[in-house]
Amino acid sequence: MADQEKFAPVQLASRRVPIITTAQRNTLRPELLEVIEYRKSGLSVNHIVGCPLDCGYCIRHVFDNFQMKVPRALMTDTDAATMLFEHPYFQPHLTPIQLLNRATDPMLPPVKPHTFEMLRLLDQRRLTNHVLVITRWRIEPEDCAILNSFNNIRLTVLVTHSGIDDDRIEPVDSNIAAASLRTAFAHAKRYRVILYWRPIVPVLNDTDEHFQRAFELSHHAHATVFTGLFYKDQIRDYYQAHGLPEPYLEGARRKVFPEDLETRILAAAAEYGTGSPLFRKTSCAVTYAHGVADYNGHYGIRELCDICPVAQINRCAKAWVRPDAARVAALAEQLGGSLVEINDRAVVVADLSEQPRYLMQHSLGYQVHDVNKPHHRNRHGRADLGWPTIKETL
Repeated sequence: MADQEKFAPVQLASRRVPIITTAQRNTLRPELLEVIEYRKSGLSVNHIVGCPLDCGYCIRHVFDNFQMKVPRALMTDTDAATMLFEHPYFQPHLTPIQLLNRATDPMLPPVKPHTFEMLRLLDQRRLTNHVLVITRWRIEPEDCAILNSFNNIRLTVLVTHSGIDDDRIEPVDSNIAAASLRTAFAHAKRYRVILYWRPIVPVLNDTDEHFQRAFELSHHAHATVFTGLFYKDQIRDYYQAHGLPEPYLEGARRKVFPEDLETRILAAAAEYGTGSPLFRKTSCAVTYAHGVADYNGHYGIRELCDICPVAQINRCAKAWVRPDAARVAALAEQLGGSLVEINDRAVVVADLSEQPRYLMQHSLGYQVHDVNKPHHRNRHGRADLGWPTIKETL
């Protein structure tokens, strides 16, 4: 515990984000005031809002919060941690956790002390939950020393790198993320590092040079995830208002990742080689890096596994068990929905929103899908844009 005590809260308190004023709070949409939100990669803690990085495709457009450049705290770190621990969906040692990934960057200088304090509050409870920290900003060796000081949580640092060089869309130099990735990986002991290669967008950053650059960076990570763009309507509106080149003709509810783009990436990976394995899904990469089975139960969607290392496939296969129908039906009813069926790919439910579905998914270690929003074969969880018009169902 000596290393942990070295980075006590007092030492981290010198540069704190101020608590938001009542007037500022009144300008925020209700969704931003919901500090705890369940996402696919876990319960997301977002008690700090505001970011100066100006990425044109930022999810903050969806919350009408893109113009808030100076981070502000909705509450103290202690209060946010208490809210997490008391959340009805939080399960010690099971629920994956994400920190400050919705409305700011957790490694911005004024935000970083809060990130470290939240990690400390989780670790001091001796929790072994997965904890994800996603950043595109600077990671220094002294940050790595703090990240290595946590003994209990399964900590993963995901460094977002796109290689986009159009500063109208991404003003942040991708070399910052590249340097952070190298630094974080070089110093990693107790935590793991993921190259979060995203968003990959046709024409914008999909040349052979972009691919080779990402594959070179993959040597500085325990695993690599590649994925596409959330091109929601609000983001599309921003592109149109600012005269930015539109990558797609319409917005989409899910991430857009065309079939031919994936084919090209996998072909390039086979030709050039990668330093760390490629994964289609974040949780697959995170759990591989820690040597455990995927907590999202993606093994049921077998076409996702054809690029996974054999050792990871075996881990997931051993852990993947078709759940008992009576248990699933009772859980679905308790959450306000109903069980439709359990098939070899997923539990299918009706009348459940995303958050209770994710609770079920992590509790069961088995995919849970909405009957009205099917996950089509081969493009699991992706938008239909860029895929064949004939849609396969479950």
